[in-house]
Formats: sequence, structure tokens, C-alpha cells
Amino acid sequence: MNKKIAVLPGDGVGPEVAAQGKRILEAIAKKYKHVFTYEEGLIGACAIDKTGVPLPDETLEICKKSDAILFGAIGDPKYDTNPTLTVRPEQGLLKLRKELGLYANIRPITTYKPLYEKSPLKERVLEGVDFIVVRELTGGIYFGEKGRKNNRETAYDICSYSKNEITRIAHVAFQLAQKRKKKVTLVDKANVLETSRLWREAVDEIAKKYTDIALEKMFVDNASMQLIKRPSSFDVILTENMFGDILTDEASVITGSIGMLPSASIGENAALYEPIHGSFPKAAGLNSANPIGTILSIAMMFENSFKAPKEAKIIRNAVNSVLESGMGTKDIIDNDSVGTKELTDQILKYIERS
Repeated sequence: MNKKIAVLPGDGVGPEVAAQGKRILEAIAKKYKHVFTYEEGLIGACAIDKTGVPLPDETLEICKKSDAILFGAIGDPKYDTNPTLTVRPEQGLLKLRKELGLYANIRPITTYKPLYEKSPLKERVLEGVDFIVVRELTGGIYFGEKGRKNNRETAYDICSYSKNEITRIAHVAFQLAQKRKKKVTLVDKANVLETSRLWREAVDEIAKKYTDIALEKMFVDNASMQLIKRPSSFDVILTENMFGDILTDEASVITGSIGMLPSASIGENAALYEPIHGSFPKAAGLNSANPIGTILSIAMMFENSFKAPKEAKIIRNAVNSVLESGMGTKDIIDNDSVGTKELTDQILKYIERS
């Protein structure tokens, strides 16, 4: 295997976790005789500071030429706390998703027994939790028309979806469910929103093509409660952009730490892999960020982009083994926690001796 990987470290702890991700890639390359070449690009606050824009053209070109993209994190307090700014770090990631057509965001949620005590939920609720959120990523309110009027005293954000946008993401969800427990839960707000009613119409049509899949429909307010009350009842959750953003952050708490969760953003010709945690600027440079979200994102890269399930499995097994040994960063281990690099060192040892 010979692949080009774009690396976008970004802001805050992004460069630290991305660096550990590259170490995992190199260990797998050595073990399986693969060759990976890397090219780094600026994005986010660091890109604004150096170029004036959150996504330079050079970075976009690097991504277009790559076989996969490894992304760190994005965001900086100096932009977050000023509502008058028109150029923001997050615009870089939104533009990248749109330019590359990364319409499907896939976020697996899995609980680990050694981390049960870190979750706010009871142990009996955590057992057997293993589901995937499939979030539409390039439509909806985040990409709709927005602005101010009436002397800037009225603001608007338009949520818009086309049937085609809905059907293509629905196919992703149903096909994932066919490989799992054969259940899709559509999450919407169809009792209020016209876009949600279109989602129901479009998904009902798609469901007829997947007769082996059970389709459940749930309003987003109920879904947010059921994620806490009975998370093990879900298999594949299908939802629109903003609902998916909120629900996956809620679901991250189930696992004990947002630092544990990976994600993949996939389009027809490109794919980006990133931990779902933010840039956490207070921890930047302290060697304390949890690298597992990034490392599991690389497992998804091998599985989805490189069609290499054996490599993906060894990475996941390594993470499980290290967690079972009681080792972790301070977000998941109260006493005797280790640093970002040191936790990765242990995961690498497992990969090397497997």
C-alpha cells in the first residue's frame, strides 16, 4: 500500500494529537510494509494568523491530492469570545467539508468497561453500548443563508435541505446498519420543522429498498433523553447537521470522555478523519490531551479509505489492551495518569508485539 496523507494539525492540542496519529501510521506502515507520505497544511486560527484566511488555497490543494486527511482540532478563544468578527477558525473546516463534498459524518459511540466509573451514567446503562451516529454534514442551518436586518437588530439562519442531500446520507446509514444490528433510528423534529418532514418522506422511500432494516423515527428532544436512559437500544442514528452535532457531543459523555471518540467525514472522492474533541487551548503544549480519539480515527481511515480491516483491528485491539491495563491520560484516569506521548508509547508497544 502506498498512500498520500494530508495532515492538518490545526489549533490548540491539534498538533499534539496529530503527531501521535502519525506515529501510529508509521508503526502500521512498518509492520505491514506500507508506504505513507505526508504533507501538512494550515487551517483554523493558525491559518488566519499567518495568511488572513482560515483555509488557504494551498491547504485545499494538498487535501485534494491526498488519499486521506488526518485532522487535529480547530478553534481559539481570541476568536470565540468576539461575536463581531467576520473571519473565524471554524469557517475553515466548514469550507473544507463543502469544497471536498464531505457530506457523511460517521461517529461511533462505544463504552469501555475500564472507564465505566468515569461516565455519569450507571453501569447497568453502559453495558452493551455500541452505536453509530450518521450525521449529514454539508447542508442544513450551518450552510444556509444567514444575516442581519432591521438595523442589525434581527438575525436569521435558514435551514434548507434537498431530497438528494437526504437520500445520499440515508443510503450510508442503511448500508452501515446492514453490517450491524439492522436498525436505523431517524432523529428529527417533524412535528415542527418542514425540513424534518422532508427528511421523513425521503427516508421512508429509501427504507423500502432495505427490507432487512428496521426503521425507527424519533423526535430529537426524545432522542436526547433516550441517549441517556437507554443508549444500548440504538444501532445507527441518522440525522441532520445541527442535531447530529449536538447529539454526538451529548453521546460522548456516555463513554467517560470526549477525548475517546473518533470520527470520519466522507464524500464521493475524499475522506477526513478527526477526533471529535475541540482544540482545548488551555491544554496546548502540556502533553495531557487524550490521543485515543485520533488513534481510533486512524483505525477508521484504514477501514474506510484504505480497505484494510486487519490494520484497523490491530489498532482497536491495542487501545482496548492499554485501557484494560489501567493506563490513561488525566481525563480518564484519576491517579497515576500519563501524558499524550506516553499513552501512545504503550499503544505502539502493543502494535509492535502483536
